[in-house]
Amino acid sequence: MRLLLVRHAETVDNVAGVYAGSRDSELTAHGVLQARRLARLLASGALGPVRRVLSSDLQRAVDTARAVVEEVTRARSSRDGGASNAEGTADGRDQQPAQAPKTPGALAPLELIQFADLRERDFGAAEGEKFGSARARSLAAAGAESHDQMRQRAERLMSNHLAPLLRAAEGEPADGESGCIVVIAHGLILGSLLRVLLGRFGAPGAVERLEMSGPVAWSNTGYAELVVERGIVGVARTKAGGEEAASGDRTLSSARQQRQPPAIRLSVVAVNVLTHLEGLKKTRGGIGSARFDKRQRTMESFFDTGAHCQSR
Repeated sequence: MRLLLVRHAETVDNVAGVYAGSRDSELTAHGVLQARRLARLLASGALGPVRRVLSSDLQRAVDTARAVVEEVTRARSSRDGGASNAEGTADGRDQQPAQAPKTPGALAPLELIQFADLRERDFGAAEGEKFGSARARSLAAAGAESHDQMRQRAERLMSNHLAPLLRAAEGEPADGESGCIVVIAHGLILGSLLRVLLGRFGAPGAVERLEMSGPVAWSNTGYAELVVERGIVGVARTKAGGEEAASGDRTLSSARQQRQPPAIRLSVVAVNVLTHLEGLKKTRGGIGSARFDKRQRTMESFFDTGAHCQSR
């Protein structure tokens, strides 16, 4: 299984160079093209079938995630007869998806579930200020959220939602592939989440090795790819307080194995992957950097109603 940590597409505030953490900022025209490129990559199955899509509840992340859900659902429907999608609420509770025709090997309807804990760092009074401005020079004085507070949010999301998904014992997938879980959020909170995940499920020293190369940067729609390996490993406690080896010389009984949650090992394959954006050029004259207008259509769409926006 793969876990993808993805930053949202380009926004108006990104172009303006201002602090935009808790405030909403709309995608640019170029950002929508980035989101569609990402969506096509995930719909292609190159990284395996998409099993879950989680996102921040801020609009820039939701819009990016919706592009993915819609494109994956469209591609899936053409293959297995019309799976539908649904969205979850901002606190992570699922809404019931519409029933889709069941066909052999068909995947469950794809859901978009939003979480407030995946929001970007709140910059307090510095929200909307230009980078390097007088007010933004001291984020602490501006009442910005601390790194420790972000870490606590990341730990809460991991413990309550992400770890159970990674541990879920769903049996063999109908299509024989483990697939991927996609998390779409913001650069700073993704950095916190990555460190928390590696600290909990990575090999010893994984966080230190990652940080030796400097802070992980996330470009718009850039993603970190992690491989998830599952299995019962490590040490289990007996009722008497002793220890039993779960692997190696001795093996736990099948009954005890069933009571132990499967251990997870995460390893980072790549960070800030942008291959899906190769050849994509921003429209000049300020059009690409402007707020996306939903009435916009590309020349391509006039000739092929099934085609999607693509940079020329």
